[in-house]
Amino acid sequence: MVLLLVALVSFIIFRFVGNPVENLMGQEATMAQRAALEEALGLNDPIFIQYFEFLWRAINFDFGNSYRGALPVSELIISRLPATIELALSSAILGVSLGVILGIYTAIKRGSIISNLILSSSLIGVSLPTFLIGVLLIWLFSVELNWLPSFGRGEVVELGWWSTGFLTVSGVKSLILPSITLGLYQMTLVMRLTRAEMLEVLKQDYIRLAYALGLTKRKIYFFHALPNILIPVITIAGLQLGSVIAFAIITETVFQWPGVGLLFINAVYFVDIPVMSAYLLLVGFAFVIINLFVDLAYLLIDPRLRDSQLRREV
Repeated sequence: MVLLLVALVSFIIFRFVGNPVENLMGQEATMAQRAALEEALGLNDPIFIQYFEFLWRAINFDFGNSYRGALPVSELIISRLPATIELALSSAILGVSLGVILGIYTAIKRGSIISNLILSSSLIGVSLPTFLIGVLLIWLFSVELNWLPSFGRGEVVELGWWSTGFLTVSGVKSLILPSITLGLYQMTLVMRLTRAEMLEVLKQDYIRLAYALGLTKRKIYFFHALPNILIPVITIAGLQLGSVIAFAIITETVFQWPGVGLLFINAVYFVDIPVMSAYLLLVGFAFVIINLFVDLAYLLIDPRLRDSQLRREV
């Protein structure tokens, strides 16, 4: 249902934002040429037929040709998708792992100087916009210190249709600043959520019982408290991963990262409607798939959910 609504929005953009004939032929085309192109594109068909044809082509990953360059949109997306996926995964892993670790630390060491310093510093990830964080990182690490590159993806290795920068030094160095920029907000959000949940769990009776039984703090924190805070953390992390893919546009623009987000920005600039509609469908599909994996992760983490599911089936 969600994908159908996203497809409807994409179709409306494709059909009613701008004139494809004007974008493809220009103002000097004759009426006969315009009519022939409208017939070829199916613009003379009823709206509902155009919508179902758009859905059928989208299912087959056929979004037509780009107005700019006349290349198939599917090929453009496939060529840019590895860069976006690597950036999104790197920033998500960085944000979630550091967020959970720092959240647990600030909950256990509540009131300490380092804990208060971490909490105060985390306000940067919430208050500063993404593009400003990116510019500041470029100024510090690229301009002043000259440690990391300021733009581009660096050298990549072709593995079939997939291109990766993980296997080269310049590729890894080029990934550091964009990943930090994109993952800083996610890290702050996960850290504060983890800290709040951890503080709540540590007040429970079974934690007091574990202390009374003489269990070590490491076992109490990581084997009894941590599993009970993972469900809300995974929920937020999954939603944030979808947001990372959707809103990587700003980071890719700041660092000129050759991903799908930068492709979308260029499509908006040149009114390349097929690319814009395909991007919306891609983001909607990513959110649906991520939510599916989050729901499956619930069953793996919480045995109570598995037991209730088995009782329903019986």
